[in-house]
Amino acid sequence: MKRCILLPLLLAGCLAHAQQTHVDEISIDTRATIHQVWEYTADPTQFQGEYFNLHIKGHLTDKLSFRIRQRLNKPVTLERPFNATDFLYLNWDINSRWSVTMGKYAVLVGGYEIESAPIDVYYYGAFSNQQSVYYSFGPIVSYSPAAGQKISLQICSSPVAEHLASFNLYWDGRLAPFWKTVWSTNLVQTYAADGTRWMNWIALGNKFLMGPVFVDIDLINRAAFGQARYLFSDWTVIGKAIWSVGKWNLCTKLGYEYNAAANVDADGLSFDPVIEAGTNYFYGGAGVEYFPLGNDNLRLHAVYFRDNRQRNNNFDIGITWRFTIWKRK
Repeated sequence: MKRCILLPLLLAGCLAHAQQTHVDEISIDTRATIHQVWEYTADPTQFQGEYFNLHIKGHLTDKLSFRIRQRLNKPVTLERPFNATDFLYLNWDINSRWSVTMGKYAVLVGGYEIESAPIDVYYYGAFSNQQSVYYSFGPIVSYSPAAGQKISLQICSSPVAEHLASFNLYWDGRLAPFWKTVWSTNLVQTYAADGTRWMNWIALGNKFLMGPVFVDIDLINRAAFGQARYLFSDWTVIGKAIWSVGKWNLCTKLGYEYNAAANVDADGLSFDPVIEAGTNYFYGGAGVEYFPLGNDNLRLHAVYFRDNRQRNNNFDIGITWRFTIWKRK
């Protein structure tokens, strides 16, 4: 753990004093909660720290930028030296339209639930929560056909197994001033009884901006090659809404995830290792956020959520705070 904390801080200090390197920002954010669960047999309460992140952003040149996000509360081992590193990449802006990114980056799967920074998500659905790889090393080539539009092709580890592959085509853009999108189609390699197989994910994340209210709607379809029904037999829908009133946010999120029991191979194994065949899963909750300083440097939250799997009543009260160690003027 000492090495996990000291190495990124040492790197940050070196970068801040490097003559040809411009460090734009070094910052910290963290979140802690009191988590109460009401279940059938017990009422456990946990006081827990959840995130402690170091962020470093900067430039090597006008066209070469970098970003690091290191989780200081996550273990690092000899076998997995980058286990605590979410982002560690260099981006080259070739011109106004083309760019190349190399290093460790988020696996590009569309949808605003999985797109959001984990520190800003209070509870996840099964599709987001049960993937095993969220950040991966690999190249990304991006093209911007117009302002506010970016199309990216990424080759990296599969979201379900880091030793397998994934090819991700991703669009971050707008269909209208009030309608933002993060859409992707993903060719995802998974394990099978006789080796590996391929699945196609189509993930359509939509954000609708309506004054003080915004609504996210994520639609996701999953299908294995050889599966009898390609569309609407293995799918997820997620709806989230936030209403901002002064220093307050009123929030709610609901999700439904379904995979038909017939979506199994000849060996009786689910084609989909993330949402298994026979799944009928509903989750949802609501909460309130308060920003005492009028910005996101300090946030208090209270959230309730429940699902139809464990059928527990979950209640969180927590605090998130951020501060800047260094910022370029």
